[in-house]
Amino acid sequence: MRAPSLAWAATGLAIALTGCGKPASTSASGGEAAAPAAEAPAPTAAEKAATLAALPAPYHTADLAAGEAKFGVCKSCHTIAPGGANMTGPNLHGVFGRKAGTAPGFNYSDAVKAAGFNWDLHHLDSWLANPRTFLPGTKMTFVGFKDPKDRVDVIAYLAVETGYKVPAAAP
Repeated sequence: MRAPSLAWAATGLAIALTGCGKPASTSASGGEAAAPAAEAPAPTAAEKAATLAALPAPYHTADLAAGEAKFGVCKSCHTIAPGGANMTGPNLHGVFGRKAGTAPGFNYSDAVKAAGFNWDLHHLDSWLANPRTFLPGTKMTFVGFKDPKDRVDVIAYLAVETGYKVPAAAP
């Protein structure tokens, strides 16, 4: 009888997590969603492998399947597709290199708008460890990924799936 109770618990968790998202047709500020950008083709397996290999340590050793699975808890609030909708959280496509608090059409907390940094692997790792202590005043309710390996896997998955470009080497 254990398997059915675990299945019910998983179903309940999925329903609860889905509840924090807003319909894809509206933005977090309640208005209409921005018009989707022209969709870029999905990266190929070879492009994903090249992006992963180009990431600095420890991200280049990440388990992308584990990162995708862990990102499942984020999907109730975030999309990652090019031109994807803002939900309870902003669309994360193109997040790397973007100034915190500037995704178009998303109503950020004052704390995130005033953060003054661009998202990179290090900032995202610190954020995902505990968003509320990293940036007090954020509206994000997620408690964080306590296991550093989980953060490495999720961040690498995001990099591979959201258009991460390896920074150019300094001259």
